[in-house]
Amino acid sequence: MKRRSSKRRVRLVELAHARSGDKGDTANVGLIARKPEYYPLLVNQVTVARVARHFKDMITGHVERFELPNLHALNFLLHGALDGGGTISLKTDAQGKVLSTALLRLVVELPR
Repeated sequence: MKRRSSKRRVRLVELAHARSGDKGDTANVGLIARKPEYYPLLVNQVTVARVARHFKDMITGHVERFELPNLHALNFLLHGALDGGGTISLKTDAQGKVLSTALLRLVVELPR
């Protein structure tokens, strides 16, 4: 008999909204909890290490995270994400607009 896990796996899109843009060669990705009670889960599970792993093939630099508890949000800077920046990059998404959608595909665990 297969034992049922005490955790449920969901994509971030079920828990948060996101928005992204460019600042030179750095992409800025904001992650905002859909409900205030989701914010602690975002803080605990959407870490710098997990975001860096999630974008490992898309960025060449490091990841920084800033907590905004009054907004129930996290802000990430993805350094080296835009191949030099919007004005010189040959990337299809030189302003990093789709990186928010990419982050929302990250899977996190919720208690059942």
